[in-house]
Amino acid sequence: MPDYPPEITPTPWPGPTKPSTVRVPGSKSLTNRALIVAALADGPSTLTGALDSDDTRVMVDSLQRLGIQVEHDPASCVIQIQGCANKIPRNEADLYIANSGTSLRFLTAMVATGSGTFRLDGTPRMRERPVMDLLQALNGLGADAVSDLKTGCPPVTIKASGLDGGYAFVRGDVSSQFLSGLLMALPYSRDTTSVEVEGTLVSKPYVAMTMAVMEAFGVRINNRKDRRFDIRPARYQGRTYAIEPDASAASYMFALAALTGSTITVEGLGTDSIQGDIAFVDLLEHMGCTVAREKTSTTVTGAPLRGIDVDMNAISDTVMTLAVVALFARGITRIRNVAHIRHKETDRLAALATELRKLGATVEEHPDGLVIFPPEAVKKARIATYDDHRMAMSFALAGIKAPGVTILDPACVAKTYPGFWDDFASLRESAASPA
Repeated sequence: MPDYPPEITPTPWPGPTKPSTVRVPGSKSLTNRALIVAALADGPSTLTGALDSDDTRVMVDSLQRLGIQVEHDPASCVIQIQGCANKIPRNEADLYIANSGTSLRFLTAMVATGSGTFRLDGTPRMRERPVMDLLQALNGLGADAVSDLKTGCPPVTIKASGLDGGYAFVRGDVSSQFLSGLLMALPYSRDTTSVEVEGTLVSKPYVAMTMAVMEAFGVRINNRKDRRFDIRPARYQGRTYAIEPDASAASYMFALAALTGSTITVEGLGTDSIQGDIAFVDLLEHMGCTVAREKTSTTVTGAPLRGIDVDMNAISDTVMTLAVVALFARGITRIRNVAHIRHKETDRLAALATELRKLGATVEEHPDGLVIFPPEAVKKARIATYDDHRMAMSFALAGIKAPGVTILDPACVAKTYPGFWDDFASLRESAASPA
């Protein structure tokens, strides 16, 4: 992992630059889903293009602690896994999942299919992140899963003896990861399981991504209009699986183009992508940019920007990127229907409002979103990042337009994009000559 200083002040870009092409690292969401499915599968799997980050290392470490053979070669972006054929080798393990929400929810459901006692814990912030809805669903299917401190958050202990199947209910309005964790584990229940979603399902594209990964490994489920999911007993089959570049990480590159009036192409992400966050470019298009969509690449050309009013529930990991872009748009931007991002690495709505105000914006904070009034000129500021990788990467964008924007604790990007600052600097250097 790169060794970054305690703070970084980006140098503003000179304006439109020559066209550039970049490839961002593999998707964290796809890597961690594929790791779970491959670990449960019959036979070996090879994941290519896999992400090497704090979150994926936590997942790899946890699988190894469960006795599953995992070999990770970060240099080649390849992970080799010997599937356990749903016979988790260890019957006891303590898993440290740092502040990785996907690891918490996915591993909790996975170990419930095994036999033994498993404990999961993480950082102080992880001890504030909800998991009770998932525990209740698992308990209804035959598990014995508890929040040890009775907070509905980690640490959690699962006394597992396999899952019976039957009927389960899970809330959809806090995190789609509860449902995704269940879906990946439930093919190994003793009987067919029907999962009913209670309330509005947030981040629907991530559930579609989960089902796409499951299908790639040989298991298809019946989805009834995102309200009911029927899962029959089945077995994953090991295979070679290619991980797409991360669409959430790509949002920063697309935003670079939007803010500088440049043309930037992200390779490996196009119309064939199974990641919902590629739709971020649709918002930039509505704000005034030009977007060229190809099968395996997407190109954004920046232009003068105008504010928009947008429901970002489906692509909520890009809320922070858009909020910073909104600082430089003409007119007001409203972001709606993303109350669930208050339960992420930090309360992202509160953090965004605080730091945007430091830069001179007027911000109305609502329970489910923000209204952003851009300043006449962005002020110098020291931006707190709240140990949240997306705060650091998003506010770095402000520094390419305005001098004196300092990002504190820039190393927090290691959670999902360790090489972000190097890529950021390289892209500026390669695009340095005028367009």
